[in-house]
Amino acid sequence: MGIALASVCLIVFTGALVRLTGSGLGCTDWPRCNETKFVDVSTGHTMIEQVNRLFTGVVSASVIAAVLLSYLRKPRRADLVKLSWGLIIGVLAQVVIGGIVVLTGLNPFANMAHFLVSIILVTNAFVLYRRSTNHPPAAYIRRLAPGGSSLLMMLAVISAIAVVTGTIVTATGPHAGDENAVRFGFALTSVARLHGLAVILTVAFIVYLAVKAKKWADKKFIDAIQTLLVVSCFQAAIGYTQYFTGVPVILVAAHIIGAVSFWLAICHVLFEESST
Repeated sequence: MGIALASVCLIVFTGALVRLTGSGLGCTDWPRCNETKFVDVSTGHTMIEQVNRLFTGVVSASVIAAVLLSYLRKPRRADLVKLSWGLIIGVLAQVVIGGIVVLTGLNPFANMAHFLVSIILVTNAFVLYRRSTNHPPAAYIRRLAPGGSSLLMMLAVISAIAVVTGTIVTATGPHAGDENAVRFGFALTSVARLHGLAVILTVAFIVYLAVKAKKWADKKFIDAIQTLLVVSCFQAAIGYTQYFTGVPVILVAAHIIGAVSFWLAICHVLFEESST
């Protein structure tokens, strides 16, 4: 189960590498690379795109293994079977969306969907991994004192808004994956400010939750929310730095890694079983 989680996280970065190196249309066709070849590594761009596509096979193998393990587990647990099948469905959806991205010339809406479905896959894989290590089955959502669960729901919504607005910035700014790719016609400054506001609200709410949690949460939850706060601050710092330094590739790559790390930290807060 852990391998499935790691592979799902890693393919987010390989996909980002395609975009950041301008290799989004290294293969102009799908599922073949081009009209004459299924696999083509004749140029650097096609090689990078092919590596990303081939790594999808690694992800597929890991999620198929997760399904098999969920069926072979003694005693078999329906929750793990359903979650493992969720990974299969998610990977198939990503294959289709990836094809749409290529066939539509890197349409920004398709690119946004590609990343957001990846975040859903990461969530699914995280919950599967955590639940597979619990005996007996744990609750999906952390059990907290009255009022705590609603705060977690608010955290999930605010954090999701921050992620979605971030994808809008990405679909508006540079590093589209190809110099001729279609971009949103928004003013980059405006969408960046919108995303920045969402980030500020998210970090502020995490601080509020960290303070509030001391009154009703156990040590495991407090440690999880403090970890989330640290990751959020680092991610915000990277985001602001990349914006004010002209969006260099290395910082964009770090920001993508930070986005996955941030969401994993969110999952850790939401889905880690309470010790009480």
